[in-house]
Amino acid sequence: MNDYLIAMGATFTLMIGWLLVQFIAREFTRRHPEFGAFREEGGGCGKSCMCSKGGSCKKAK
Repeated sequence: MNDYLIAMGATFTLMIGWLLVQFIAREFTRRHPEFGAFREEGGGCGKSCMCSKGGSCKKAK
């Protein structure tokens, strides 16, 4: 039972930690626009449109 509670606590802590990292990155980008836009994970070309294997992506406007 203790292992189950520890695993749940660790999972919850990691998820909250990742949300905190994303928040800090967005705030840094907002304060320092000279470094470019914050790129969300999985938001770029090559993740789901198969353009990394010879396919093509539609460019966002």
